Amino acid sequence: MKKSEIKELRNKDKKELTRMLQEQREKLREYRFNVNANQLKNIKSLNRVKKQVARILTIIKEKE
Repeated sequence: MKKSEIKELRNKDKKELTRMLQEQREKLREYRFNVNANQLKNIKSLNRVKKQVARILTIIKEKE
């Protein structure tokens, strides 16, 4: 993730961040099912989504 994308995340309000967090968690769940069913070929995408979830959670905690 580029620094500009991280800055954009920091500029969003808490509601928007929680909505994005929910979407990313849903995507992560789908990826995990696909990995278990041997349908997901690019495992790196799973790691990217995990990191994105962690970034969003960190920014939410900073705003509190």
